[in-house]
Amino acid sequence: MNSKTKRTTITAMLCAITYIVMAVGRIPVVLFLKYDPSDVIVTLGGFIWGPMASCTVAVVVAIFEMMTVSGTGIFGCIMNIVQTLSFACTAAVIYKKKRTLSGAVIGLASGWLFSVVVMMLWNYLIAPLYMGYPREAVIELLLPVFLPFNLLKGGLNASLTFLLYKPVVTTLRKNGYAPFSEKEIKQKHTGLLLLAFWILLTCILFLLSMNGMI
Repeated sequence: MNSKTKRTTITAMLCAITYIVMAVGRIPVVLFLKYDPSDVIVTLGGFIWGPMASCTVAVVVAIFEMMTVSGTGIFGCIMNIVQTLSFACTAAVIYKKKRTLSGAVIGLASGWLFSVVVMMLWNYLIAPLYMGYPREAVIELLLPVFLPFNLLKGGLNASLTFLLYKPVVTTLRKNGYAPFSEKEIKQKHTGLLLLAFWILLTCILFLLSMNGMI
């Protein structure tokens, strides 16, 4: 299998996995907002195969989501693309430039922060168009609803990506689907793993509390 065919196959595989995770993994959080871990797949793809993989998968999956399971139309599609790109591509671009442990942490933290800022702005601009709410009502929801949701989503995405990257890329490399990189530095990161677990646990507890389960 030549490199072009392999890349096409990998991209199609990423799109399929991301769509399945999005369709079956939706968890209601608050109002119409739902969390699914599909951005984790997109970000892992960007870490392993570069930012363009993230861009391609984000756009393709958002379009298929709009055509199949989404009820928010073109505006929801645009919001999904913006949200995924702001997190996954930001993280992947930074990691591509600095393929080290610190590069991964900085990339994920930057993607988390950037996606929160971007989505707060886009919720203000676009949400009234597909929610059917007056802009004044959306403004009242920004801090008590949209901000906690975006922080929660980014925290879950960042921690899951960090925890899954090493086992996923190792498995793919053993099977010839992921490139080896001489730039990557093997470093002990027990403390960061514990931090990622702590963030993940905190976000899960927060998610459960928002759903009235604890």
